[in-house]
Amino acid sequence: MKQLALDIGLVTGPTLDNFHAGPNAQALQHLRLAVAGGAAPRSPVPTYLWGETGTGKSHLLRATYEALRGQGASVGWLDASVALPSAFDERWSAVLLEEVHLYTTAQQAAAFNWFVNAINPTEGAPRWVLAAGDLPPADLPLRDDLRTRLGWGHVFQLQLLDEQERRAVLRQQADARGIFLADEVMNYMLGRFSRDLGSLMQLLDRLDSFALRTQRAVTVPLLKTMLETE
Repeated sequence: MKQLALDIGLVTGPTLDNFHAGPNAQALQHLRLAVAGGAAPRSPVPTYLWGETGTGKSHLLRATYEALRGQGASVGWLDASVALPSAFDERWSAVLLEEVHLYTTAQQAAAFNWFVNAINPTEGAPRWVLAAGDLPPADLPLRDDLRTRLGWGHVFQLQLLDEQERRAVLRQQADARGIFLADEVMNYMLGRFSRDLGSLMQLLDRLDSFALRTQRAVTVPLLKTMLETE
């Protein structure tokens, strides 16, 4: 996983505030405005986020979900791990569809049903639909009626962070864990391992746990020891 997959290993969990936007500021601002209405998201026009794995899609969807739930909203959630999706619930004020590029036939059917009921409900005002996938809407391996609906509203392509931004997020996350991450340790992590941010967050989590277990400071020798023993 890459760039902004900060949903892995976060100390406080994914929020809109701890998302390092970088080149994705427009998408972040759009979501902030959308959830500003709390239990009744202000825009019923659907939103679709896409980008390669690790660009922050999961972080943003989970952060949006938590923001709405924190304001008292009831929210429908569907991702590729949900084998038996429930029926649409009229109490939902928003529907969030994660990992749509991986949906099975049954999940696609449920997502289409949720989408139609959200946009054209039998009761009340239209609900907001927020979805995310690895591909642009037109390229999604989905049934035609669902694919076209996902591309109907606001569409944002998320971009990867650059080198300096990755370093800034890595430093920020280390500080949040109470870890002093020396430049030589960060250079070693960036030079010897996958440079995508999600993988680096996982590595930082492992390093944090190993340092606590061994009661040692985080250094390059400690990192090498961890990799040799785990």
